[in-house]
Amino acid sequence: MIVTRFPLTLHEDERGWFAELIRASALPKPIRQANLSRSRRGVIRGLHYHERGQDDLFVCLSGMVRVVVLDRGTGEVFTEDIGDDNPVALYVPGIHAHGYEALTDCLFAYLVTEEYDPADPDEHGVPWDDARVRDLWSTTSPVLSARDASS
Repeated sequence: MIVTRFPLTLHEDERGWFAELIRASALPKPIRQANLSRSRRGVIRGLHYHERGQDDLFVCLSGMVRVVVLDRGTGEVFTEDIGDDNPVALYVPGIHAHGYEALTDCLFAYLVTEEYDPADPDEHGVPWDDARVRDLWSTTSPVLSARDASS
């Protein structure tokens, strides 16, 4: 398996719900930075990979996203829709190309095992429409950043 799944248990009452996102002891590497992004429906972020060993823990905090992961060596792919309808955290080894599509407007957290260095970013791209993954997205005309459009 190229991704480790951590189902989230929602503890609900009249106030809403509470969920434990992850226990550090369950991860192979410690988390060193937490990132948060807001995306509108139809946005695809990625695919990116890291050569120096950054891994990511993905959690959709609001809305729904489709996570897509590509093992660049074997061509094996993984995809899962996570968020409101499927509360799961996904741990992705950064050597695999990974990204997500906002299926709805969403709030997405990714906890990473390395701090980002803008002077020497360890981010490399695989085109979102690479033949190995292009049929996994729900859209054929996503909203992309300039970087993601040129991967």
